[in-house]
Amino acid sequence: MTQPFAAPPRASFWQKLGPGGVASLGLAAATGLALLGLPWAHRLRQVLKGAAGDEPRSADAILVLGRRLVDDWLTPVFQARLVHAEALWRQGLAPRIFVAGGTTGSARRSEAEAAREWLLARGIPPEAILLEDRSQHTLENLFNVRIHLRREGWRTLLLVSDPLHLARAKATALGLDLEVRCSPAPDCLPHPGSLRWWERALQEAFLLHWYHTGMAYSRLIRSERQLERVT
Repeated sequence: MTQPFAAPPRASFWQKLGPGGVASLGLAAATGLALLGLPWAHRLRQVLKGAAGDEPRSADAILVLGRRLVDDWLTPVFQARLVHAEALWRQGLAPRIFVAGGTTGSARRSEAEAAREWLLARGIPPEAILLEDRSQHTLENLFNVRIHLRREGWRTLLLVSDPLHLARAKATALGLDLEVRCSPAPDCLPHPGSLRWWERALQEAFLLHWYHTGMAYSRLIRSERQLERVT
């Protein structure tokens, strides 16, 4: 069995698409236009609803999804995710924190390494921090973490990200048969209701539509190579 496609470090947008990515992107755009934006509007409702997250419950691990570094440093959004993950850990909701994210953009270290350094500085013990440092985007974050979960016999994740990212992250996790509950980091920018917030919400709505279009397309053509990346 061949290894699922994985984007190389510092991959460009087009390199990250992988098998079927261009076709599914085109289909997502075409169906959105042909149906007068209705699929986009439907996904926007899901993004806004998902921003509230789920009621926190105990899990095997907290997973902080990665975010591109700027000049090798955490962005305010990534740091807000880590602040929230630390709070959940100190509440005893999980015994360990997964930090995910490979080397992206012009960074010289991985997103996960930068996150681990921040958590250690906050007093989180090293044995409570786990790294997934090869992924280039949300799908790979979750796919690679799933490998570790299955190896250790763990089942549940408390998924941490900024609120508008959670609907897509949860859909991707469920597609990978992961048992997750989502917990939004409350201090993530942009501020709710601002122009930038709505721009981000619309962007996430399209990305969520694209994800579901890609899943349907892969199943329709019965592409094992495409499906092994997302299921």
